[in-house]
This record gives sequence, structure tokens and C-alpha cells, in this order.
Amino acid sequence: MVSVQNKKNPLRAARGSILLFLLGLLAALAVLAVLGVAYVVLLMGPKLPDLDALTNFQPKVPLRVYTEDHVLIGEFGEERRSLVKFQDIPDVMKKAVLAIEDYRFYQHGGVDFMGIARAGVADVMHGGAAQGASTITMQVARNFFLSRDKTYSRKIYEMLLAYKIEAALSKDQILELYMNQIFLGQRAYGFASAARVYFGKDLKDISLPEAAMLAGLPKAPSAYNPVVNPKRAKIRQEYILKRMYELQYITKDQYDEAVKAPIHVVESGGQFAVHGEYIAEMVRQTLYGQYKEDAYTKGFSVTTTVNSVDQTAAYKAVRSGVMDYDRRHGYRGPEGTMELPLDADAQQDAIDDTLNQHPDNDELLAAVVISANAKEVVAVPSDGERVTITGDGLKFAANSLKASAKNPIRAGSVIRITQDAKGNWQISQMPQVEGALIALAPDNGAIKALVGGFEADGSKFNHVTQAWRQPGSTFKPFIYSAALEKGVGPATLVNDASFTLPPATPDQEAWSPKDDDQPEGPITLRRGLQKSKNLVAVRTLNFIGPVYAQQYITRFGFDAAKNPAYLPMALGAGAVTPLQLANGYAVFANGGFRVNPWLISEVRDARGNVLSKAKPVVASKDAPRVIDARNAYVMDSLLQTVAQRGTGAGSNVLGRSDLAGKTGTTNDAVDGWFAGYQHTLVAVTWLGYDQPKSLGSREFGAQLALPLWVSFMGKALQGVPQYQMTQPDNLLTIDGELYFDNMTPGNGFVAGIDLGAGDAADPDQPTASAPTADEISDKQKVIDMFKN
Repeated sequence: MVSVQNKKNPLRAARGSILLFLLGLLAALAVLAVLGVAYVVLLMGPKLPDLDALTNFQPKVPLRVYTEDHVLIGEFGEERRSLVKFQDIPDVMKKAVLAIEDYRFYQHGGVDFMGIARAGVADVMHGGAAQGASTITMQVARNFFLSRDKTYSRKIYEMLLAYKIEAALSKDQILELYMNQIFLGQRAYGFASAARVYFGKDLKDISLPEAAMLAGLPKAPSAYNPVVNPKRAKIRQEYILKRMYELQYITKDQYDEAVKAPIHVVESGGQFAVHGEYIAEMVRQTLYGQYKEDAYTKGFSVTTTVNSVDQTAAYKAVRSGVMDYDRRHGYRGPEGTMELPLDADAQQDAIDDTLNQHPDNDELLAAVVISANAKEVVAVPSDGERVTITGDGLKFAANSLKASAKNPIRAGSVIRITQDAKGNWQISQMPQVEGALIALAPDNGAIKALVGGFEADGSKFNHVTQAWRQPGSTFKPFIYSAALEKGVGPATLVNDASFTLPPATPDQEAWSPKDDDQPEGPITLRRGLQKSKNLVAVRTLNFIGPVYAQQYITRFGFDAAKNPAYLPMALGAGAVTPLQLANGYAVFANGGFRVNPWLISEVRDARGNVLSKAKPVVASKDAPRVIDARNAYVMDSLLQTVAQRGTGAGSNVLGRSDLAGKTGTTNDAVDGWFAGYQHTLVAVTWLGYDQPKSLGSREFGAQLALPLWVSFMGKALQGVPQYQMTQPDNLLTIDGELYFDNMTPGNGFVAGIDLGAGDAADPDQPTASAPTADEISDKQKVIDMFKN
């Protein structure tokens, strides 16, 4: 009989064998694990990179351009990046990132094994590497040192680097690096840059729904880009908001409100609150000239002299002035056409493709017409939402809605639409005419506002600095300033009568300068400038001599070579830029000193160190005096007469008595100007076509350029007190008129110019006469360059 004990021994023996096998297996696995760790530590560990890239983080930071009041107006560089310190990152942005990327960030040591286990299960279920389980620290390791390939060796390197990073940096430092380095689409690196690119605001001003949308970008910037894929971006945002609520980062009320909140994404190029594109481009050219490619990567910060309020006023003035002119001259018809597919999806795709060829221009939106008749136009702009235009919104294009129109608006037409102040849509068009405005401080030449053209894109031709145009009658004050030094004064009588320059040779024509109104006979110089009398200006220039005047105008910064010494110079037949003209008028405004226009106030490097700082010359201190104080005072008096009672009287709507200026209209109304100033600010406005042609027989500087000037100065001079220039001691007032003390009646003062027999004049005073035959041949050359 076999005992029970004998029966149990084999079973016990088997169990012992299994236990010994398992222990051996565990020991073997432990040995393998130790060997694996040893392999990783001994062989892979030494291959880990140093952390200098983290501890001495020097990213490619773009060139940034700011106004004097530190408003960002330009950014240049392949990588848009704004570095922000950890304490300056809003709490809502941190929580949004942690909620979706690594909510246990402050609990783990760099590697989240719970996350790895969770990702491992997901990988098995999906039959591959579906989830990476990367912590924020591991992402920092990958972004700085490794590739994005999903391989096990790369993951091991990531984990090792994560531990190394955690040992070297604090959690806050790691999170700061992540939020400054991560790529978020649209060339934006870091959340501060993304906030500017997508929402046009500083990171500190970001809202909860905006923060959640930005936090959704790291996983797939192209897929969740709110500009390219707004629907997918919204879905991702709502998921992140839900995670924030589940983690108790936000309340239920905050969640509900954020989910419903509309998201307003800025258009390309609209991430700057102030339109300073031309200014930014001028700065870019200057910095590139000095630093070459380093200008785009070293993080230079440039502060300009431009004031953001003045710049905004200047931009609006040019846009509205150009549009007003364009509307006066009628609707030209649609700017393009397309065939509309019948299928709805195909139609929208075709519309999108067409509108890509007609980009929006600020408030002027391109749209494709879906249907059109005399009472209603339905159009689709780039956002895809249909717009219905009726009533007054159709008036501008009414003729193109008629069946008989040569270029009608119909289904498939590409038109421009804009909204008025009340939100009503109306048909508009892209103007063909150009405009420009330059404003500077006359005391030191600091540029306060600059708009180089109608286009918002500053890479276009800059009319302020590059356009050489005839200044027309805005040039007359410089001729009269020269005449003051020759004994002529405001009370000098000049014969406003027909004037003919005979031809020097048989093949030439006679030249007869003309005015828009009837000649008045002998009138004072003051009245001649007030009413912009061409005949008075030509006779005055003839008296003082064109060669003398040509050299005299160089005191104001004008190029003698571009203003030939011929009589038409009196009518602005030479060439100047708007910037030159503004700087010339600054001499009158500041009492006679020549200052130099300047734009860049300060340049700093990425660490905030000052690399350069402007040191401009200042009127009444170290700027050179180029005209006598009494000359500047008399010219200021004459130009105030123009602004108050002459061709510039439209400035009276501003309700100021300290404005001075001059209108200008060139031959055949090719250019329209207004140049004027208040003691603290000089501004010049211009309208014209790039390819010179007439602006219209009824268009003058007073209608073309003065409204722009008034619009700008009305805003720029708000709160600026009235100013009265102090009369110099060597200037006398006799019978209500100004005289130099050494050129008074009977003592060097020129009483009349070209006064004919019987014209009233003091016989005891010197007078001048018309040009002699000997003077004709030299001046006759002007016939070919300036004809009425």
C-alpha cells in the first residue's frame, strides 16, 4: 500500500522545480535588465549631448520694429519668435498646455511611466506606435536635440535626456523652454509669437478660449491651424477646454462660456495693431545694410521715432483720401470674372481659387458675385459667408448693374466690397491713384508718421522717399524766401498780368505762364502767394535771378540738379520727394534751422544692450541756421495767410490760428499737394498716378491733398496748444505789414516788380522790369519741359 506522503512528494517536487525555474527566469530577466541598463548607461549615455543648448538658449530671434511708444509694427525673419519669461506667461496658458500635453508634469521626474503604460496599451490595440507618451521634458529633449522619428532607440534617448534635463533645470525652467521653443505653425515658434500671429495680441492679453486653441497646436500645427483649418481647430480647442474642466483648472461656467465664445483670427499681415509697413521696410533695409543676414536672426529690437497714434491717423487719412478721389471718378467695373460651377462644393473651391488671385486689401475685401440685379447683389468673400448688398450700397456701381453696361456685374464677377460705419455692405473698388503722407518734428527732424502709398504692403514703391515729382506751387515759398533777401517784401507790388517769353529760335515756341483765374494787375506779394498766382511767382523769380534762386534752395535740402535755373522753377517744375519737401518746410516752422530727417531712435540686441542711439541736431541748439530768423518769421506769416484766407483755407475747419501751408497742383493736374505745419509738426500730403497723367481738369491740391492733411493734423494736434512765433527785433511792422529793418520803404525795399506805365507805385522806390532780349535764349530751354 502506497502512503499518502509518498503520493505528495512528486507533486511537491514538481512545484519546487517550477518555483526554481521561475526564480531562475526572474534572475535571468534581472540580469538582462541590469545588462540593458548598463548598455544604455555605458554605451548610450556618453552619446547624450551636452545641455549647453538649453542652459545657454540662443534661438533665432527675428528683427522687430517698434514705434516710439513701443507698439510692434514689423517683424523680419524666417522664424517668428518672441521670448517670454516664465513669470510673464499667463496662468491660463500654462494650464491649457499642461492639460493637453502633460498634466502630471510637476509630479513625474521627466518620464511618466503611467503615461508610457497607457500609451503601450494603445499601441497594442492599434497594432503600432499610435501614442508617444512623451512628457513635456521629453518633448524639450526631442525639440532641441533629437529627430521626431517614432523609433524605440530615439525614445530611449529621449528618456535619458529627460532625466538629464530634470537634473539640470527646474520644472519652471523646463516649461519656459518648451513654451518658447515649440513650433506652432505660420513660422511661429513659442506661444508668445503664436498669440501675435494668430490673434494679433500679446500673450499677456490672451483669453481662455484663445489659450485653449493655441494649446492644441503642438500636436499637429498644420492640422489644427485656426487659419487653415478653423473647424478642426475648434474641435481640438473644445477637447482641451473639457480636459481643463475635468482637471478642475477651470469652472463649469468658465468652460461653458469659453466653448461658446467666437474666435477672431487675424489675417495674414494683420498681426500688427498699427499699419507701419513702409516704416518697417525702411528699418529692415537699414539693418540689413549693416548686419546682412544676422539682422534676421540675432533678435535686434529697433525703436523708431514714429508715434503710433499719428501713424494710425496718417494711414487712415491716406486711405480715405485716395478712396474719396476714386469714388469721385466713378466705378470702372469688376476686376475679374470666373465661371461658377453648379455643384455647391465645386463652386466654393472655384471661388477660393479665384479669390487667392485677388487678395483682400485691408478693408477692401475681394468677393465673387453669386447673383446680381439692379436691386440686390449677393457675393461671397474669402471667409465663405454670403453677403447681400442692397440700397445705398449699390449706388456707386449702379451703372454696372444695368443690362446695357459694357462691363457689367454678373454672376461670377470679382468685385470689392467694404462695410460702412454702421456695418452695411457696399460695392467699392481698388483705386488706381496713389497717395502719400510724411510728418516730422521740425525741431529735430524726427519722423512721426509715414505712409508711402495706398497699399498696406510696405515692400511696394515708397512714394515718400523714392518718388521724384514736380512740387508745383508748394515750391513757391522757397522762391519768395530767396526774394526777401533781395529787398522784396510782402508789400511789394508785382504785376499780375500776361507774360510771354519769346522764342530764341524759329523752331521754338513762345511760353506764356497761365493762372486759373483772371489777372488782377499789380498786387502785393502776400496776395500773390495767398491766391497762388503763377504770374507773380514767375516775375519775382525773374527779378532775383534763377541761378541765385537755384543755389538758395539748397539751403532747404533740395537738389540743385533736379531744379534747373529756369523761370518755371517758380512754378515747381523741378523734382523733389515728399520727404525733401517736408524737411524744407521744417525750416520755416522752426525759425530758420536745417534739421535732418531720421527714423531709427535706438537699436538693441537680444539681451537688451544698446547697440546704437540717435543723436540728431536740434533747432536753436546745434542745428545749422540756413535762413535768418526774420526771413522765417515773414514766411510763416505769409503761409498763415494762405492757410487762413487763401488756397489752403480748407484748414480752417480745424479751428486753429497757428497753421501755415501751401497747396500745389502741377501742370495738367498731374500731382496734387499740400505742405503745411504747426510749430510742433510738419506734414506733406500728395496724390498722383505712378505713371503720370492728369488727375482731372477740376482737381486741385485744395481738393486732392488738403483733405488728407486736415484729417491727419486734426488727430495729431489734439491737445497741442496754440503757438505764436516771436517776432525778431530786426523786423518792423509798418502800416500793418512786415519789413526787414534794413529794407524799409525808401531804404532798400523793392516797391514794385514789372509795373507798367500808369500802374500805381511809389516813384521814389526801386522797381524791376521784365526780362530783356539778352536773357531770353538761356531761359527758352524750359519750353520743352514745361508747357501749358
